Amino acid sequence: MIKPTLSFSQIVNMNVGFFGIQYSFGLQQSAINPIFNFLGANYEDLPILNLAGPVTGLLVQPIIGAISDKTWMPKLGRRRPFFLIGAILGSLCLFLFPFSPSLWFAVGLLWILDAANNIAMEPYRAFVGDSLPESQQTLGYLMQSLFVGAGITVANFSLFIFQSWTSGTEDSAFCNTEQSNAIPLWVYYTFFTGAFFSLISMLWSVFKTKEYPPDEEEWQAIVAYKRKSVLAVAKETLWDIYSAIKNMPLMLKRLSVVYLFQWYAMFVYWQFVTAMFKKTIYGISSADEKELQSLKALCASGEALANDQMQLGQALQQKTELALADTGLMNGTYNFVTMIAALLLVPIAIKIGSKVTYALALLLTGISLLLLPQFGHVLLTTIQVESWSVEIPVYSYLLFAIGIGFGWASIMGLPYAMVSNVIPTSQRGVYMGIINMMIVIPMLIETVTFGSIFTHVLDQNPANAILFSGGMLLIAGLLVFRIPKK
Repeated sequence: MIKPTLSFSQIVNMNVGFFGIQYSFGLQQSAINPIFNFLGANYEDLPILNLAGPVTGLLVQPIIGAISDKTWMPKLGRRRPFFLIGAILGSLCLFLFPFSPSLWFAVGLLWILDAANNIAMEPYRAFVGDSLPESQQTLGYLMQSLFVGAGITVANFSLFIFQSWTSGTEDSAFCNTEQSNAIPLWVYYTFFTGAFFSLISMLWSVFKTKEYPPDEEEWQAIVAYKRKSVLAVAKETLWDIYSAIKNMPLMLKRLSVVYLFQWYAMFVYWQFVTAMFKKTIYGISSADEKELQSLKALCASGEALANDQMQLGQALQQKTELALADTGLMNGTYNFVTMIAALLLVPIAIKIGSKVTYALALLLTGISLLLLPQFGHVLLTTIQVESWSVEIPVYSYLLFAIGIGFGWASIMGLPYAMVSNVIPTSQRGVYMGIINMMIVIPMLIETVTFGSIFTHVLDQNPANAILFSGGMLLIAGLLVFRIPKK
């Protein structure tokens, strides 16, 4: 089938839903692990508490991808039914998340939220490839990167903005007896905003786009697929996944090695960047963390605290919240850069090739992370915001966010553009699911290994975790040069 060239607005409409998915993902990057800390989790527990992401990605995306290849609904098409299911379920989880009464309730919600995002994500990536001719696929995937950057940017900046608005008010009080958990009220506002954007943006793409109906051969395969039993469908789905992996193009095999280092590194960064800010900018030690948890437990039990205990707890709580706000500003900045870089990378990739562009961007990100713990705490200036009556310190970590932004734009767009044309069209959904397996397997390995590495090798120092992440990204960048050209 010859696909018609689409207008710029049509390409924009098909990618708007990524804004909502990535708003949710942005909150997972920046807010979920601090919430786990608020609810009593230790740093060495963070990797295993994030097991939901890689496990649901490993199980859900390939299966959903294979099923979506053989789905057609007259009003919604092939991929869009999955967008809708994921958006509704994910928005509900975002709304409920800040109400978590305990750590394990929050962990359970994360499992459901990740499953919902995975239901939507893989068919969405396949949808872009389904709809665009080869000449527009690089633009389509980098436009996808733009909305990825926009969603995560707004999510992260919302953490910084809401914290600044409520700073010094009862919403950020250390011992607030009206709250049922230890999560600050400004975090609620951020998640409610996320639930709204997640649903609305996805509905926009569902109702503002259309899908090409299957040709005669594809339609016959879909009809035969629908007549099969659940067991037969399951067997066929697993066989499709196995066959696709067995016959995987060499480009994908080499990319999987890059992904091993790349995604392990990014998972470490997201889990430990707030902890690094606590230590390097605000000087919060492990002993301070334990003292804060102890004081929170006393407060929750109804025991009256002495004035000095209350002042200490309030000071540590304020520093902890400021570190989370800094994470929002840091991650928001690099994702804002991602939106710009997604457009800048188009002519660069055309001129020097997607592979070289991808490699250089990863190397730049690795260098940025190596420098971040050493110099990210340097105070550049202070901004006085009269309308909020607050002073906002500007640290040099924002400079390193620029390097990370170029790397993230390349990560979210260029690999898909590189492999899109070596993937059989009839198996695009299952291969996009396999690519996601290449993402989540390194994350799965990280969740079960990095806790021990952090404790026994990195001296339980969050700054060392970020250095480790930077080194892994340098290795990933060098390995990109092993990927063959099309």
